[in-house]
Amino acid sequence: MPDSWTPDLERFGKPHYKAIADAIAHDMQEGRLRVSDRLPPQRDLAKRLGINFTTVARGYVEAQKRGLIESRTGQGTFVAGQPRRLRPAQRPSVADLTMNLAPEPEDRVLADRMQAGFVKISRDLPTLLRYQAFGGTYVQREVAGHFLAERGLTIPPERLVICPGTHLAFQAILQTLTQPGDGLMCEALTYPGIKAVAGRLGLQLIGLPIDDEGIEPDAFEEACRMRSARVLYLNPTLLNPTTSTCGQERRLAIIEVARRHHVTIIEDDAYSSLLLRPPPAFATLAPDITWYVASLSKCIGAGLRIAHLVAPDQRQLWPVSAILRTAAVMASPLTTALSTQWIEDGTAWQVVHALRRECAARQKLVAEILPAGTYVTNREGFHLWMALPEPWQRSAFAARMRTSDLSVVVSDAFTVADMPVEAVRISLGGVLSRAELSTALQFVSHVLEHETQGGVDFA
Repeated sequence: MPDSWTPDLERFGKPHYKAIADAIAHDMQEGRLRVSDRLPPQRDLAKRLGINFTTVARGYVEAQKRGLIESRTGQGTFVAGQPRRLRPAQRPSVADLTMNLAPEPEDRVLADRMQAGFVKISRDLPTLLRYQAFGGTYVQREVAGHFLAERGLTIPPERLVICPGTHLAFQAILQTLTQPGDGLMCEALTYPGIKAVAGRLGLQLIGLPIDDEGIEPDAFEEACRMRSARVLYLNPTLLNPTTSTCGQERRLAIIEVARRHHVTIIEDDAYSSLLLRPPPAFATLAPDITWYVASLSKCIGAGLRIAHLVAPDQRQLWPVSAILRTAAVMASPLTTALSTQWIEDGTAWQVVHALRRECAARQKLVAEILPAGTYVTNREGFHLWMALPEPWQRSAFAARMRTSDLSVVVSDAFTVADMPVEAVRISLGGVLSRAELSTALQFVSHVLEHETQGGVDFA
């Protein structure tokens, strides 16, 4: 069948060269084309379809760009993509809005391209099942640097290591910079992961007051004078949970205070890939005093467990690398190779672009469904922060959500020191489709508009 393969191009409603690539992907999904099948020679297919040879050649090039086919010198063109999917990914029965996961774009062509990258790296599976160089090979670190360059950073491979997730990166950095009992300054509402790491290391978190641009420089200055803490953790772009983003002027003001008091900054840059025009990173404005950690979890996929750690200089990286090597030996060679492949062939940025479009669509649902003034968010992000109206208490509101299989995160998870405010974080991502998210948001809106007076009864 493959040698006589004659697709119906008109059904795809696209220029013929794109339709050829779409037809290959479609027939692979349906099982009519399988991995290693030989496709018809270009001239034969052109004659069979009654179209120009150049159009067929273009179509094969397009399919090759997507990773669907490969040319073998002297042998022909062969299917190189993924085997047929046997069943869709399993979906949970509960609409979980707690985990701050990126939404999953429903783009079959992009999914095929991602899976083709997986197939490509699997051809060297024996190598990937062996121990690998700690922190990634020089080439892998160089490729990671190219991905960070899209955010405005210029990072030599010598200052970068590839880590198995951000938590180990934060732990290794803090073990190097602090001792048990030391203070660690951070936002008054901060990422729960850093709270867990600090607790494990015996550090005292010092929550700094925040506004709609993050920590307030005057409060930071006062904390530096009053406390002995000399490390500041920041999640300055799309802060989890409040979605605030620290602008360039505010960043420069914070850096000025940090330099004056000899404070080292740990920058958790999980979300800036989502922004079309993110502010310059602290690692760009003050590279000599900033440890930079950028996870792929929020922009590519949490299951990769890959983070890029950048040190102020190579010498400071050595003790941190030693701790990481002891704790984890290495990041997974499989996911390191896969993320490297996706960055190299442009798939990673296609995922980011698709994610941006999906975030925009979901934020549009938020604006259409939730009552104005009941939440704060950023139209380029995928979570929102909701201050609850009286008499709602956060525990009662969370309990009410659970009665309809919805789950949210109460402010306690993010709060440092002070009494938690009556607020919740709602994620707009994960495996929920837009339709499912719309239903969830409609229920939230209903509760806010029609059950607020009796909300406390659900405690």
